[in-house]
Amino acid sequence: MYLADSRHTPASDAAPARRPGRPARIATTVLALGTVSLVTDVSSEMVTAVLPIYLVTTMAVSPLGFGVLDGVYNGATVVVRLLGGLLADRPGHRPGGYGTDGQRPGTDGHGTDGHGRHKAVAAAGYGLSALCKPALLLARTTPVLGLVLAVDRAGKGLRTAPRDALISLSTPPERRARAFGVHRAMDTAGALAGPLLAFLILRAAPGGYHAVFTVSACVAALGVLVLVLCVPARPGGTVGGVLPLPAGRPVARLLRLPGLRRVCLCAALLGLATLSDSFVYLFAQRRLGLPAGWFPLLPLGTAAVYLLLAVPLGTAGDRYGRRRVFVLGHLALLSGYAVLLLRPAGGLPVAAVVLTLHGVFYAATDGMLAAATAAVVPAARQGAGLALVGTGQAAGRFGCSLAVGVLWARWGDGAALAAMTAALAGAVAVAACVLRPGPARGEEAA
Repeated sequence: MYLADSRHTPASDAAPARRPGRPARIATTVLALGTVSLVTDVSSEMVTAVLPIYLVTTMAVSPLGFGVLDGVYNGATVVVRLLGGLLADRPGHRPGGYGTDGQRPGTDGHGTDGHGRHKAVAAAGYGLSALCKPALLLARTTPVLGLVLAVDRAGKGLRTAPRDALISLSTPPERRARAFGVHRAMDTAGALAGPLLAFLILRAAPGGYHAVFTVSACVAALGVLVLVLCVPARPGGTVGGVLPLPAGRPVARLLRLPGLRRVCLCAALLGLATLSDSFVYLFAQRRLGLPAGWFPLLPLGTAAVYLLLAVPLGTAGDRYGRRRVFVLGHLALLSGYAVLLLRPAGGLPVAAVVLTLHGVFYAATDGMLAAATAAVVPAARQGAGLALVGTGQAAGRFGCSLAVGVLWARWGDGAALAAMTAALAGAVAVAACVLRPGPARGEEAA
């Protein structure tokens, strides 16, 4: 999906020249944000790794109740994510100078200087999530826990679009999938360390979930500190698309861009058929007969594969087409569902296959979706465009968690998994058609 204008930026903003055959240097902004995400994910994944088993065993939450809480956990970002993107894109004009499209700031909505605001909004989101970690220690009832989880996820929603906009604006369009792959790989290194740290804490203090929450709070505070001190407020080289933006309200104008409409539609549709990580790990543990004590380690399998493949698949998306890699990633997820549905004997080896396919799915789709979105959104609206797609995806996953909770409560986990497998198969088929590049457009939508 390459819709960005190919005109060069001013010499001071242009990407540095590189020798043929040598990979381009990753922008400092990308590496700094990757470090923040790594530290933050250690904190958040410590909680995510133990939360399902904590809810089901310690708090005795029913399958329907778990579905509601999981829906809140995944869907609380729906409105806040869009708000974060819009706040980050609010213009902050500076005297003189030109935007990335050669226009004076404020003349057509492209040349505004709002990049410092991207960091501020992202910092607010990271800080909000960090404050929620110690609050988990005080949550003794399901409604209070649900409120804490909702606020935590709202912080994630607030920070995601501004953070991804900073990555996009600091990277040339033809290398965005690789840049997002590098960031996601660093993020996943934290996701790999978090569950392992939680496992070690529970190993030393069986049932010590509050010890996990306490360490998570300390690590989250460190992540906010790294963001404030190490991430530049302005991307090192602001590059981006110079697509024309139709007149009208910000969200309505973005939705008039046909490429963005297609990506939004597919993100929401696929989200409706994508099981949350918590459900994937619960289904794997229950249907494959894995010991409950090993539950916190299941995310490690997904994270390890994601870490290994995020950059190679990002590079493949830039070179061979993001749509192809994106669709193949969902086919890998569909295969993982099918394995769980068949419920073969094998225990840990079969679980390893499922987790490998789950990791391939994330490596092939997460950064790819962000890179594809950035290619069809004007530079001055990167935050809002990324937030719009993320909002559609989060809304779909919220609906999926609620539906799975209801199906599981009424007909069992097998029926819930079968329904989601069929839904994902249909959604992938629709997405493959909708995202197909048109001959007249010369674009690739994913």
